[in-house]
Amino acid sequence: MATDYDAPRRESDDLAEDSLEELKARRNDAQSGVVDEDEGAIPENFELPGADLSGEEMTVKVLPKQADEFTCSSCFLVHHRSRLAETKNGQFICRDCAA
Repeated sequence: MATDYDAPRRESDDLAEDSLEELKARRNDAQSGVVDEDEGAIPENFELPGADLSGEEMTVKVLPKQADEFTCSSCFLVHHRSRLAETKNGQFICRDCAA
């Protein structure tokens, strides 16, 4: 059961005087499925930590497929020849797709 640490504390003798109906009502209120959600605040306030990278361009050097690599005909990823599991009708299958 979750504890609300922000709620004011009650003395232990006050708890002993509560009726069974009050305790049941308080338990049902605490277990309600209603969630307070501020839908407007989430998207505007979401920021990644660090600097603003929105104006940056990503530069990646693309290398052509090497002689010791193959393209899997199932997942279309380029793998090293050591990852070759089988060849079906001239098409290469990697170990991950063959499993």
